[in-house]
Parts: sequence; C-alpha cells; structure tokens
Amino acid sequence: MSDRIAKPNPAASRVSPDDKGRRRSERVVLRVPLTLSTTDRDGRRVRLEAWTLVVNAHGGLLDVGLEMFPGQKMILGNPKTERIEVCRVVRVEKSDETRFSAAFEFDIAAPQFWPVSFPPEDWHVNTA
Repeated sequence: MSDRIAKPNPAASRVSPDDKGRRRSERVVLRVPLTLSTTDRDGRRVRLEAWTLVVNAHGGLLDVGLEMFPGQKMILGNPKTERIEVCRVVRVEKSDETRFSAAFEFDIAAPQFWPVSFPPEDWHVNTA
C-alpha cells in the first residue's frame, strides 16, 4: 500500500458542530455516477466511472476503483447535469482491496454541478 494513502479513521467521518464553522459549504449525502478522467502515476490517461458519497458546492467524496493521490488533477463529468468540472484530490483513504474514497475540491466552486433541487443556503456562491 502506498504511503500516501491514509488509513480510514471512523472519527474523521463525524461532523462536529465546530466543523460546520470551518466548512465552506454544507455537505449533502448523494450517490451520483460520474465519469472521471485523469492521468495515473505512470502518465497514462485513465477514464472510468466513479460514484459520489457526499457532495457540497466546493467538491465532495468519491468512491473510486483507482488508487489516487493528493494533488492529483482530474476532470469529472456529470451525465445528469451535463456539466464538466476540473478538480483535484485532497485526501485518499483505502475502502477495501480495490476501492478508495477520494475527497476532492473543484478548481472553482460549482454548486450547479450536482442535481440538487433544494441546495443548502450556503451553496449560493458567486460563480462569476
């Protein structure tokens, strides 16, 4: 296992009241299929399907079948909204033998990327 992969920490998945003040936007549990395009450690282009676990206006958490690393750039496509966004991996945890959870952030906040009809109030960010 790569030394860049953090071990899962159940306490890290809990959100305390203090954490809400530090977050840029509220998280929403939402499972959405996405297309992910990136370059692996060997420089090969990779395109695959990934699923969200949690989303917010600034990024989210993916369930993906590819070992990723912090700082890795990727392009996500959302077939439901027909939007494409550039983002980067900020944290990775191994889920099981073949799956990883990758936290990511958009280069520019993109609340419209998600198919959320009633987004939290703090998702109304200026995207101009």
